[in-house]
This record gives sequence, structure tokens and C-alpha cells, in this order.
Amino acid sequence: VENSLLALQQIARFWRSKLNIRVIGITGSVGKSTTKEAVADVLGTRYSTLKNLGNMNNEIGLPLTILRLGPGYEYAVLEMGFYVPGEIALLCEIASPQVGVVTNIGTVHASRAGSKDTIYKGKSELIQALPEAGTAILNHDDPYVWKMAGLTKAQVFSYGLDPSSNLWADEVEGLGLDGIRFNLHHRSESMHVHLPMIGQHSVHTALRAAAVGLVEGLSWQDILYGLRMGQTQLRLNTVRTSKGALVLDDTYNASPESTLAALNLLADLIGRKIAVLGDMLELGQYEQQGHELIGVRAAQVAEILVTV
Repeated sequence: VENSLLALQQIARFWRSKLNIRVIGITGSVGKSTTKEAVADVLGTRYSTLKNLGNMNNEIGLPLTILRLGPGYEYAVLEMGFYVPGEIALLCEIASPQVGVVTNIGTVHASRAGSKDTIYKGKSELIQALPEAGTAILNHDDPYVWKMAGLTKAQVFSYGLDPSSNLWADEVEGLGLDGIRFNLHHRSESMHVHLPMIGQHSVHTALRAAAVGLVEGLSWQDILYGLRMGQTQLRLNTVRTSKGALVLDDTYNASPESTLAALNLLADLIGRKIAVLGDMLELGQYEQQGHELIGVRAAQVAEILVTV
């Protein structure tokens, strides 16, 4: 073929059209991979489910993932990355998602993508691509994401900490490495939940996965089992040293949002706190603002700050 990438995409588009499956598309600035894992854990309690390996979420990785699908699969959970306008629209054209989940709009890769407005427009391509019979699952707590409700012809299902959301949580409590506790509310139902996900920010991951479960008709028993039994803690590894110190290894593609979440987790723990922070790159016009935000929080949380 003249262009192997276009050929790969064309084959994946053809193969997707032959499959009778439900596709869940997930995008956002932070939390895509963790949300993908949690959603796959929940759907996997009842259905044969495929997900992207690692972060194979671009114009190469997504077609390769679709080509792993066979007649035995009922669901595909596909993370969709964004660098330039039109990229997610292309991925949606190949994958034809019926459900779209947006995590948040932040400053990750802003040096390449541009402003938050440009990132908003790029991420919203997922919501605009959904069919009328589909569902857009949107973060009510993020003004940029919630603005997308007006851009889709699909049904809208909201989640967040705001009681006006379709699915919402309150009394969120971080238990350090023992996970999080919160109350979950949907319509007239309320339940007290304790999950092994680490850090208070993980409540939004749980809400997204639960929202997909509800939209797809799963019972609360299936949803909570999937959340409790799943392995969604992708970024964070914990190591106990021979001297008894606890090392939290959160080294990944850092942004102000993810670094803030790591510092907030550190704040939930007991003991002498040392923060070792590396680079936050590709922030573009948000570079100074992002680093100042982290500097303020690090000063509040850490007794020693080491920068690398």
C-alpha cells in the first residue's frame, strides 16, 4: 500500500463495521487510562470486554486494538488521546462509539494542543460523534466538560460531587493506602461505599465507571464488585523500605492536576512527609501558573521538598 497508516485505519474501520459490539470511548486530560481500566472491570463482571493495552490510544494504537476484537467480544473500552484538532473525530470514525466518557479538561500537552479552549474543542469531538441513541457521560464538576452537554445529540448522563448530577458522591474520605470511602447517590438510591482506589481524586474514577455500568444496565451488585475487585491503580506503586519508610512511586506523565492529586494523597498519610518532584512538561502558556499551584500545595503538605 502507499500509506501503511491509512491502510491500517481503513482495515480497522472495515472490521469494526462487521462486529456487533458496544464501544465505550473515553477521553479527557487526566485519568483516561485509570477510567478505562475501571470501566472494563465493571463491564467485565457480566460481558466479554476488550480494552486498549497500556495507553494505545492514538491513530495507531486504537486501530490495532480494534483488530484484536473477535466475534466472542461484546464490549470494547477504548481510550482516545488528543494532540491536534480532528484526531478524536478520526478515532471515532474508526471506532463508532455508542457511549462517550469525558474525564476533565486540563493543561496536559497544552504546548502542543494550545489553549484549554482548543483542548475542549478537541475532546468534545467524542461527544459530537455519538449517535442519537447513544449516551454522553459528562463530569458535572468540570465547567469545560459540562459545557459539552449542548454539543451532542445523544442522551446526557452527568456525574460528580454536585447533587444535581445524575450520579453523585458526598462525604468523600481518603483513607491513605486503605482506599476511599464515600456515599453514592442515584435517583432514590443511596449507599455507603469503601473502595481500594487510592486518593480522594479516585472518587471521580469510580463515578465514571459506575455511570457506564448504570447506562449499560448493570446491577449495583455487578458495578460495586467490579470496582472492588479491579486493578485500576495504574500510576501509583507503593514500596516499603527495610527501614520502614513508605515510598509512593507516582512517576508518569505529570501535570498540575495529577501532581496535585499525588500531594493530596501525601497529605492524607501519617508521618514525616517528603515530596520528590520531577518535571511537568508541555504546559505551554500554563507553565508558570501550574508550577505556582503545585508550589503552594507542596509547601502546605511536605516538610522536605526535593526537585529533580
